[in-house]
Parts: sequence; C-alpha cells; structure tokens
Amino acid sequence: MTTSSPSDQSLAPLLRSDSSSTLGPPSSQTSISDAIPISKLRQKTRALRALAFIVSIVAALCAGSITVFSLYGHLFQSRLHYTQFQINGIASAMSISMYIPVPAIGYLCDRVGPSPLALLSAILLGGGYGLAAGLYKKGSAEVSDGGSSVTSTFVPMVIAFVAIGVGTASLYVGSITTCAKNFGKGKYRGLMLVAPIASFGLGGMVLSQIGSRILYETQPDGGRGDVNVFHFFLFLCIILTIIGLIGTFSLRIIDEEDLIDEAVEELERSGLLEGSAVFRRQANRDYGTIDSTAEDGGIIDPSRDDDDDEDNNARLKKAWLLNAETRRFLSDHTMWWFALGFWLIIGPGESFINNLGTIIGTLYSPKMKIHETSAATHVSIMATVSTVARLLAASISDLLSPSPHSSHVQTGVPSSLPLLRQKLSVSRVVIFIAAAGILSFGTLVLASGVVQEHGERFWIVSGAIGAGYGAIFSMMPIIVTMIWGVENFGTNFGIIALTPALGSTMWGLVYSAVYQAGARDSPLLTGDASGEDIFCFGAKCYSSTYWAMTVSVWIGTVMVLWAWKGHDGWSKRGIVI
Repeated sequence: MTTSSPSDQSLAPLLRSDSSSTLGPPSSQTSISDAIPISKLRQKTRALRALAFIVSIVAALCAGSITVFSLYGHLFQSRLHYTQFQINGIASAMSISMYIPVPAIGYLCDRVGPSPLALLSAILLGGGYGLAAGLYKKGSAEVSDGGSSVTSTFVPMVIAFVAIGVGTASLYVGSITTCAKNFGKGKYRGLMLVAPIASFGLGGMVLSQIGSRILYETQPDGGRGDVNVFHFFLFLCIILTIIGLIGTFSLRIIDEEDLIDEAVEELERSGLLEGSAVFRRQANRDYGTIDSTAEDGGIIDPSRDDDDDEDNNARLKKAWLLNAETRRFLSDHTMWWFALGFWLIIGPGESFINNLGTIIGTLYSPKMKIHETSAATHVSIMATVSTVARLLAASISDLLSPSPHSSHVQTGVPSSLPLLRQKLSVSRVVIFIAAAGILSFGTLVLASGVVQEHGERFWIVSGAIGAGYGAIFSMMPIIVTMIWGVENFGTNFGIIALTPALGSTMWGLVYSAVYQAGARDSPLLTGDASGEDIFCFGAKCYSSTYWAMTVSVWIGTVMVLWAWKGHDGWSKRGIVI
C-alpha cells in the first residue's frame, strides 16, 4: 500500500466515467450480435433527443401566452372595473415574477434537470390560469349585479399572475436549456438553440389569433366581439397543464454523463483541476490510501454497493464541475462587460415594445379622427420581423462564424483538436454589434421626429427595432454557450437574462416621466379636471427619451466591443467567438 498521493496525470482516468474495466484491456473481439444493441441504443438516443426538441418547441410556443396580456387587459377595466393603475400592477407583477427568478430557475435546471421545472410549470400555469378564470367569472357576475369586484378579486388576481410569471419562466428556461445541452455539439447548434426562443415569440401571435378568432364573444348581431376571457383562460389552463406534464417525461438531457465527463477533461487539460479535494480524496481511495476526511464525509461507506457508489461519484463530479464553472463565470470580468452592454442595448427595445401603443398615440392630434397606422399593425410587424431576425442571425452564426473544437467552457488553452472555421468567417460579436446598430437606427429615427404626423413611416421604427431586438436576443445565448459552455448554461443564461427586466423598468420610468411632462405642457389636453388620464401629443412626448436610448445602445455596444477586443478580452485570451 502506498501512502503518497497520486500524480496529476493519474487523476485523468478517475475523473472520467470509463465503462471499461481498469483491471485489463477490453476484448478485441466484436461480434455482430454486439453491434445490434449498440445500433438500437443510438436510434433510441436520437429518438429521445428529437422528442425533447419537439416538446421544447411546443412548450416555448405555449409559454408565449404571457405576451398576449394586451388581448384581454382592457377587459379587466370594462368588465371588472379595475383602474388603469390596478391593471398595470397586475402586468408588472407578472413581468417581474417572470424575470426575477430566472437565475434561480436556471441554477435548478442545471442541477436537477428540466423535467422537474416542467412539472412545476404545469402546476403554476395550470393553477394560475385556472384561478384567473374563476376570478374573472366571479368578478363579472358581481359587476352585473351592481356590485364591485375589485375588493374580492384584485389581490387573488395578482397572485394568479405571479404564478403565471414563475411558471412561464420555468417552462421557457427548461425548453432552451434542453436544446442548448442536447445539441451543443452539432454544426447547427446556434439555430437549434434559437428555435425555442423564436417559438416563444411566435407563441403570442398564434395564441392571440386563437383567442380572437375562435374563443371570442358573439355580439347581438352575430358578429365577432372581444375574446371570451373566461374560455380563453380555461383553454390556457388545460393546454399548459398538458404540455407541462408531457415535458416532465420528455424534457431531458440526453447523455448528460458524457457531457460532464468531457467538460472535466477540458478543464483537466487546461490545468484548472488542481486543488479539487473531492477528486483527490477519491483518487487516494482508489490507490489504497484511507483518508479520514473522506470517511467522515460519507464518500467511503461499506454499506453502499458499487452502483450506489458510482452514482454518488457522478453526482459529486457534476456538482463540483457546475460550482466551479459558476465561480469562473462570475469571476470573469468580460462577462460583466457583456452583461452591462446587453442591459444598455436591450432595455430600449423592451421599453419600446411595452409603450408602442402610447407612442403611436402621440403622432397625431387627439382631434384628428383618422390615423394612418395602428398599434395592432406594428405589433404584428415587430413579431414577424423579430422572429425572422432571430432565425437569420442564428443561421449566419452557424454558417459563417468560427466554432470552437468543443461545446464546453473555453479556457484559452491551445487544444490539439482543430477549430471549425469557415472560408468566410464573421465573428458572432460582429453579428451582435450589427444587430445593435439596426436597433439604434430605429430609436434614432424615432428620436429625430421624422415620423411625427407621418404614421405611414412608423414601420421603419418598428421594423428596425424589432429586427435588432430579435437578433440580439438570439445572439446572447449563443455567445454564452460558445464562451462559457453548455453544461452550466441555465445558470449563466439566467444571470444575464435578468438584465432585460432592469432595462425595461428603467427606461419605462424615464419614458413615463418625459411623457407626463410633455402632457402637462401640451396646448392640446384631453382629460378631466383633476389632471388624470391626460394624453400627450407631439415629438416632445418621446424625443428626448429616444435620444437617450440611442446613446445607451451605443455605449452598450462599446462595452461589448471591450469585452471582445479590450484588455484581457476574448480575442486576447484566444477565445473562439
């Protein structure tokens, strides 16, 4: 028995899950009967991966139901007698509950997998929409009887939409994490990752068409009226519960053990495994040394059989790797530059989407009865252009951008494996910056005032901002996976995905303040004597806000450039992006 600790080279076989015996070389004889089970196993693996992808797309599509609030939000005012402030409170609670938990949800997704998150989404989304349906029906009955529904339904309605927000985040993060990890090695991994993101954007359009064209109220003359909110909520309750339950059994990471083993090998090759106490204790055990710390920690337990011990070691390895990668991600200064840049760029896009209707309302005098455009038109333009831009940016990334030799975290250490380069190479950062430029062009056109009283030109604004916004939102997760790998994607994505909520809130407050100031100074006021519900008209209602947004996008672009080309940036560290 040796008492010396193993060398660094001896850690390699211990950190990899090798199915072959360490007592002797595997047999060199392979029969046809042995090849048949292997072929069936590969077919089963491909089928499970394809099933997970299809369910991810459908789940993300249904999760887009959260974006159709404007389809029924005004009916809360007319049917339940909620104030505009209360309606905004419900929408804000839903939005905050969707964004704030994302880092924690991503952390759980990496460690326990997407299946439990799908089950959680089934409970929260089914329960949330079911509760909202009951409250809406109860409130409508109370108002019909001459009473007020606000006291009895408002607080429970907020709770229902908080559950909807958290459930949506769980289903969405589980879907994109499944695609990121299952297709991280493929040539078209960018497109496969963006597919559920684009599906989420299309979900709002598809579900709004179902609500307005199928689940609608019939007017006395037989025509089509507003969406039947009670039936629409019941429909969402049922379909999202079913999708969540299906995802519980089909959203899974295929061959996750191999993914973890390969990531460990990558870090081992870079020399970052030094100091791993868990694996050093395990190595000492395998080499015959008894470590009291290991015994105390429960690593060596005679009551466990070999399978239990192997499963325990696999869990230890996964936990150690993900924790190490989380620390590396948070300690990487380029991540913070990238996150800050993303925040400054995406915030104006989020704010524009939320305030598009009121901006269009400022283009013409309230006395004019004919407007040359509508909010519905530009919501459709933005949804369509954004979806196309997401898929196009991902496709260009896959076809023209250089790819690293693996799907794991890039350490900057040279590898013996060749890089996957194209004849015409375009960095993903260049695509990201080009998308930011397109977005800033839209904000600049709006800030300049050239669309004032020219609603027919507004498509330039909505089209440019929609295209830039969509491409940026598709490139962000792709860049995250390329630099920091896929095994800890949920956590990494969740941390950066928190910034849109902060940006939307900040620019929403700025826009509201400028709008209200413009309304008070406007010679054309509409509202009551108390000054409530005053509308603003003219470029002064939005111009200064969008000048500031344009500058914000440019500053964010410089920050991303610094993360790429600046001191100890990705380029200087040899990161392939």
